[in-house]
Formats: sequence, structure tokens, C-alpha cells
Amino acid sequence: MTLCIIIPVYNEKDTIREIIERVVRVPIPKKIVAVDDGSTDGTREILRDLESRYGDCLRCLYHNRNQGKGKAIRTALGEADGDVIIIQDADLEYHPEDYPKALELIEKGWADAVYGTRFLGPHRVFLFWHYVGNKFLTLLCNLITSGMLTDMETGFKVIRSDVFKQLDIQSYTFDFEVEVTVKLFRYGFRVYEIPIMYTGRGYEEGKKVTWRDGVRALLALVKWGLLVRGRRRQASSR
Repeated sequence: MTLCIIIPVYNEKDTIREIIERVVRVPIPKKIVAVDDGSTDGTREILRDLESRYGDCLRCLYHNRNQGKGKAIRTALGEADGDVIIIQDADLEYHPEDYPKALELIEKGWADAVYGTRFLGPHRVFLFWHYVGNKFLTLLCNLITSGMLTDMETGFKVIRSDVFKQLDIQSYTFDFEVEVTVKLFRYGFRVYEIPIMYTGRGYEEGKKVTWRDGVRALLALVKWGLLVRGRRRQASSR
């Protein structure tokens, strides 16, 4: 089984080198596609240095201006290959060392997508209102999809490549998390959750998600809940 790890990046000069080096060390055949989404803090220069070092498995793409996480992922999909796609944030909150237990569910043919939930495994315990907002959005998502997720907004998503490409992602910003989740459930794909290690950041440490992103996610739930209709799952089980 081969992986394509997509890393959307925006102003993460303090963490991008470490996260790419940790992804490279995961002992599974892989291709890494990092998309710099208009960084202005020196992240681009670090990515160019890393690409010269890991060019055999690292491809870096660059947006001229900041366009959002969803757009960065859509850009990366043009370079994506392999059996499984993993979305990896660049901020060290999510741990590449958790990949193998997610991949096992897909490799054994049980899952089409695996979400890493931040609330069932070891995690930094703070930012209460983020927790409340996440739980509210996850509840609404479960009502819309009849799912049982505990963490819809997780940045740890592992999805079969053929499944991912069927989703035809349209989102440009953080509402990507909503669109991909609603479509996976509405299209009848098998979604599993596993506990993961989560090392959350505070705003003074560079966290970028705010209450405005929560409002956008709420609007996206309404939008995709109305637009997406169920259809027969096209991807064959493995």
C-alpha cells in the first residue's frame, strides 16, 4: 500500500521542517505533496530547501496568495497518486506516527475512510469553547448524515484515493472538513474513527482557527446538507 500525504501550509516556518521530516520517517512507501498557500514568513524558502533534500518523495507547490485550506488540498490532488490519501496539517498538532493504525483498517478492507478523533486518545486539555463549538458542529453533522462521529472537524483524515476523487471537493476554506464528511456519509462510504494523539496549540503558539471558522462551518453544514444527495457507492471494497 502506498500513501500520498497532502500537507496544506500557511505561515508555519517554525514547524514545517519538523513535520515533513517526521512524515518522511514513517516506514511506509509514500509521496508527500506540500502546498504553500501564500506564506509570507519564510515558509517557502524552507520548503524549497526540503524539496532539494527529499526530492525523491517530496513535491512542493506554491499559491501566489492565500486561498484557504480547501483550495490547497484541491491543488495537491492534481499531483496525488497512491492507494491512500492522508491530510496532514503542518502545525505539529497531529502526529504522523498514528498513520499505521488508521491504514490497517483500510488495508484489511473494513474502511473507506478513517478519522482520528482528538477526544478519545491522549490530548492537551484546554480551549474549552473550541471543544464546545466542535461538539455542536459534530452533533449537527451527525443529525444530517445519521453518523456517529465524535470529531467531525478533525484534521486527521485518511481516505482511499479512489474514494477521495469521487467526492469532487469544491470547498476553498476550512469548510472542506464539512464537505468531505457529508459526502462520505451521503455517498455510503464506510467511515471509521480511531483515537489519536493530539497536541493542540494556543493562539500565542500560532493557532489560526477562530470563531469565524466555526460560523463558516455551520453555514457549510446547511449548504452541503441540502446540496448533497445520497447515491450508490461506486468504489469497490477491498
